[in-house]
Amino acid sequence: MFAYFSSLLLHPTRRLRRVGLSVALGSTCATTLALMSFSAAPAGAALVSTGACSDAKLTQPFARWGDQSTYELAPGGDFEGSLAGWTLGGGAARVAGGEPYGATGAASADSLALPAGSSAQSPYVCVNASYPTFRFFARNSGLLSTVLVQVVYKTALGTVALPLGAVALSGEWQPTLPMLTGSLAGGLLSGGTAQAALRFTALTGSSRIDDVFVDPRMR
Repeated sequence: MFAYFSSLLLHPTRRLRRVGLSVALGSTCATTLALMSFSAAPAGAALVSTGACSDAKLTQPFARWGDQSTYELAPGGDFEGSLAGWTLGGGAARVAGGEPYGATGAASADSLALPAGSSAQSPYVCVNASYPTFRFFARNSGLLSTVLVQVVYKTALGTVALPLGAVALSGEWQPTLPMLTGSLAGGLLSGGTAQAALRFTALTGSSRIDDVFVDPRMR
């Protein structure tokens, strides 16, 4: 990856020919962000920061599913206490009952309900190249429920939302597969470290989500 970006800096014409290549998410949107970053990052700033953004507690909530990575809980991501900083719309609301596995170390009493057409956005948190993925628990409340997941970045060029894909849900609580944060592109665009939020939108049917974790893999 370092060699790729070095070649872009040394060969600007090659950079223009590679606009369609993927940088972080394997998507045109992420590539555009990375290319724009060379003009947006402050002079002398590191292109990507790999230091820890916070001192949040690290656990292994997905170990029983073979994922030994350490994760930190997103702010309010267990939906048990205050939802300050979360933006809820279209009827999204906290409801009783949550994932039964105790992934946070305690039984889950509440979760977030997403009726069809509703959305929820987490508070902004610090991410960089050390925060490549996130996972959460989800289930449907009806047949063929799907949730669109996006990561939203605050940048010097404005707010940018990167679509990560739609999660197809089952009728039982299950962890999602790891999903990319796009933090490499976000860090490039923001001079090394970025502020990012996660946005969940119920596309079809009603769904519920719980215990949203971010993976600071390189800490």
